[in-house]
Amino acid sequence: MKPLSPSPIKIMLVDDHPMVRDGLSACLSFYVDIDIVGACNDGTEVLNTTKQCLPDVILMDISMPNQNGLEATEIIKEAFPDTKILIFSMHESAEFVKNAVHSGASGYILKDTDSEEVYQAIKTVAQGRPYFGSNIAQMLLTNSNTPSNERLTAREQMVLSQIATGQSSKAIAQTLNISVRTVEAHRRNIKSKLNIDNLAELVRYAIEQGLVKAS
Repeated sequence: MKPLSPSPIKIMLVDDHPMVRDGLSACLSFYVDIDIVGACNDGTEVLNTTKQCLPDVILMDISMPNQNGLEATEIIKEAFPDTKILIFSMHESAEFVKNAVHSGASGYILKDTDSEEVYQAIKTVAQGRPYFGSNIAQMLLTNSNTPSNERLTAREQMVLSQIATGQSSKAIAQTLNISVRTVEAHRRNIKSKLNIDNLAELVRYAIEQGLVKAS
């Protein structure tokens, strides 16, 4: 009996430039084990499109109107933890890459990457392994010393702003449409990253960072 061929990897494209989406779609259409199941041009559309398409891997731009790709990545990983996100961006800096990883991305490649490497990156993250373009990997090695109070992700900043205004975990969960367990996980991560275990100090930090206004 002839063995069944593995199912194609379902891909969703997220970029606010139609030419980029069309170019990616055209390049990836040559690979028989890739199936482009959806696309959108705005970070706010990502969650609904993901629910409809159920992709295995999302190629995500960072700079988009209304909601950027890092915020969208955090939201997708909360709702669909098994979906892999590969950042596809023009931004070549350690800060962007580290923030992408903190947001839950499995990999990061640049928009000048050739189609064969994009294909290999998709296959790698679909298998549950991280992938970073060669330039990105070298940059991460040279910027490997991360401070203990590493920068909070966009989602963690949102949670901290709610904490600083006195909201309970249940209220925050309702506001952000996430579970109380997820809010508590964010609380722990915030305290760990900032090395702060005191509510008053968290509030002061939020005010200093402009996340809330001093009363």
